[in-house]
Amino acid sequence: MGRDKTGVQCPGLWVPVLAVLLGACQALPVADSSPLLQFGSQVRQRYLYTDDAQETEAHLEIRADGTVAGSASQSPESLLELKALKPGVIQIMGVVTSRFLCQRPDGSLYGSLYFNARACSFRELLLEDGYNIYQSEALGLPLRLAPHDSSSSDWRHWGPSRFLPLKGLPPAPPPESPGVPFPGPPDVSSSDPLSMVRSSLDQSPSYMS
Repeated sequence: MGRDKTGVQCPGLWVPVLAVLLGACQALPVADSSPLLQFGSQVRQRYLYTDDAQETEAHLEIRADGTVAGSASQSPESLLELKALKPGVIQIMGVVTSRFLCQRPDGSLYGSLYFNARACSFRELLLEDGYNIYQSEALGLPLRLAPHDSSSSDWRHWGPSRFLPLKGLPPAPPPESPGVPFPGPPDVSSSDPLSMVRSSLDQSPSYMS
């Protein structure tokens, strides 16, 4: 600390310096390494397959007219996009139909062209056997498919609530375009070693059959 002419310390001289040092040493936020946050902003494309209490296997399908049903096999309408909204909460959208999976207060499911956080947000609970349980974040109702042989509107009597996220088959690679044959070594004994004259003749309309 500085002193004046009388030898008295002047702490006020160090205040600006101290403020600069504190500003330079300000702590930066540490990235959260919690495994619960590892899916933040992550987007996955999956088929949601279930076989609980079903006569046949079923894949959750969001159709173009907004209905939600089970498909015995994977289909374009059953390919879903699962996007994390926050830790443990996701939105589910049909890749082909661009409809969000939503749930009504009675537990029934429908596909909406517009996202509604209350109706279309689901908690994703991971089970030890690889299956997941999805539950409406706002309503607390489990995600279930309606059984085919029942007209009951009570979600408690509906089908399975465990879903297995399955990766779809990778898209078929595009057909390969015919490649241009690699030219052979030049004929140094020829008067046209690079075949430039012949190439121009081949492209001329006069020499095309």
